[in-house]
Amino acid sequence: MSTLDLGFVGVGRMGTPMATRLMAAGHRLVIYDPAPGAGDALVALGARRAASAAEVAMAADTVFISLPTPDIVQQVVLGPNGLSAGNRVATIVDLSTTGPRVAAGVAAALAPEQRITFVDAPVSGGVTGAEKGTLAVMVSCPRARFDALAPVLGHFGKLFFVGEKPGLAQTMKLVNNLLAATALAITSEGFVMGVKAGLDPRVMVDVINVSSGRNSATQDKFPRAVLPRTFDFGFATGLSYKDVRLCVDEAEAMGVPMVVGGAVRQFLAMASATFGAASDFTSMVKLVEQWAGVEVDGRG
Repeated sequence: MSTLDLGFVGVGRMGTPMATRLMAAGHRLVIYDPAPGAGDALVALGARRAASAAEVAMAADTVFISLPTPDIVQQVVLGPNGLSAGNRVATIVDLSTTGPRVAAGVAAALAPEQRITFVDAPVSGGVTGAEKGTLAVMVSCPRARFDALAPVLGHFGKLFFVGEKPGLAQTMKLVNNLLAATALAITSEGFVMGVKAGLDPRVMVDVINVSSGRNSATQDKFPRAVLPRTFDFGFATGLSYKDVRLCVDEAEAMGVPMVVGGAVRQFLAMASATFGAASDFTSMVKLVEQWAGVEVDGRG
């Protein structure tokens, strides 16, 4: 694909590495983020800083957004001086996690003018995946728009077209994040039990990872961030709580019971209240450790 003028709003922990990959592929970038210092590294690489989301939408046909909450997504896209106020943008690609109802609502709000296509494209894989270009990118939008965007989206990782209905990709992302958080929660309980009984957590990891209990927490999160006691996997407790809460709320609105999901939501709520929303979500294990009076320490 030839060099394009692209926009990017929200250049935080996830947005910056994704935007960096676009620039590394040769695309010209205009960025906006109101946080002090956000985007400085991209400007140093040659990105142009805009004064508002609307200004980004006046400089690029395609604008990516990576934002922390549904409310902020709605404000950035539809609010005063938001992307919908720009006179050039034709495609808005939302890489955030907002939930299907918000995605559908934003797409519907843009639909009457039929000038801007909203692409629902949440990503999974964390900061490391964003840096390496190995994210899972779940996309729902008109098929023709997906086909046109695929060469650019491919810089982020592996693409999965899940359908044309706005919000389908959000549903896929919420289910994924619920499963990831649930694996972390139950692994926390199991490992604390094992350690209190006298098991070595390093041996537990080795056994479980060649047995039927293996999961994303035993294969990655515990060896990387819990056993060494670094708690630096790279995903905030508050964001995990937001994602699981969105998933359970959406399921309840659909009439789907979430018995286990509701318990995981409460687990994350307690972890966020205890350790702070900015803490790493692997801190969930610390709750069980405090209750049980032991630590899952794999440092030998």
